[in-house]
Amino acid sequence: MKVIVGLGNPGLKYRDTRHNTGFMVMDRLAELCHVSFEQEKFEAYFVKTKIEGEDVILMKPTTYMNNSGFAVRQVLDFYKLSPDHLLVIYDDIDLSVGRIRLRQKGSAGGHNGIKSIISCIFTEQFDRIRVGIGRDPRVRIVDWVLSRFRPEEKEPFAQAVDLAAQAAYYSITHSFVQTMNEYNGR
Repeated sequence: MKVIVGLGNPGLKYRDTRHNTGFMVMDRLAELCHVSFEQEKFEAYFVKTKIEGEDVILMKPTTYMNNSGFAVRQVLDFYKLSPDHLLVIYDDIDLSVGRIRLRQKGSAGGHNGIKSIISCIFTEQFDRIRVGIGRDPRVRIVDWVLSRFRPEEKEPFAQAVDLAAQAAYYSITHSFVQTMNEYNGR
């Protein structure tokens, strides 16, 4: 079983903000899987499906970014899964808009959603897809991540969201090492 979690904040106020990148990728991934988020479970928008014989859970935590780990812990406990079954998708200010980066482990790097997950599942060892949202040094980070994309950023960002969703979909039937080899550097 694979659990794929996209990080963001619920509600219209946050809908198209940079910090909701994980939610946007999950919406695109749901399209690729021919499912929709019609259920709330484990403090998340939730859907369970099968892709090529593999059980897959897609989640968008409704706990707000800083408490994302609570939803992740609940689903892992309920299905008795280890973090080896987890893929987390989220925004990264250290990557330029339009870039994605896949990793198997690492620190939170200042990302509060990842900090929450690490503190709730007690490990940094889980697969991740980071999607670049860029950074403007003139804008406070909290204001930047809650801002919307500039007109010139929308096209490369949309391409990155699609690429991240394709990588997540690919990871369902391939090892994450194969997925990194296929999608890193694109």
